Amino acid sequence: MNADQVLRQQLVNLLRVSQAHAPFEAIVADFPAARINDRAPNVSYSPWHLLEHIRLTQLDILDFIRDPNYVSRPWPAGYWPAPGTHADSTAWQRTIHDYLADRDALERIVLDPATDLCAPLPAGDKYTILREILVVADHTAYHVGEFGILRQVMGTWPPGHE
Repeated sequence: MNADQVLRQQLVNLLRVSQAHAPFEAIVADFPAARINDRAPNVSYSPWHLLEHIRLTQLDILDFIRDPNYVSRPWPAGYWPAPGTHADSTAWQRTIHDYLADRDALERIVLDPATDLCAPLPAGDKYTILREILVVADHTAYHVGEFGILRQVMGTWPPGHE
């Protein structure tokens, strides 16, 4: 593998593979459907709110990469569901599905040899795809860790989880 291929594979690994943090799929696995809208003590959002935030933020960055006419969403409304919003199991599964589909789209962009990872993006010429992938990975890892702690506090890990 040449240096370009190594870089692209490392970026995909950062998005997908358990390295210094648990992978998204492991952290959401077997979450009890009856608890997706519960809130831990002193936490202003539910587990679904947190997953939806991860999804919305990743989608925003994907849009930023793909759309030369990108316009930033309002903060915080564009990046978090409304505080009183509740999800059912269909919405929970859709959040997970859409997160994974958007992550796959980011990976396809990264793995495409025609993608110049260091070229300025049309919608923000001081930003590059490389930077945006690192931001997605960093943001997701932060909140995936938070989700794991939230599960611990809420007692929603399945029996035998270590």
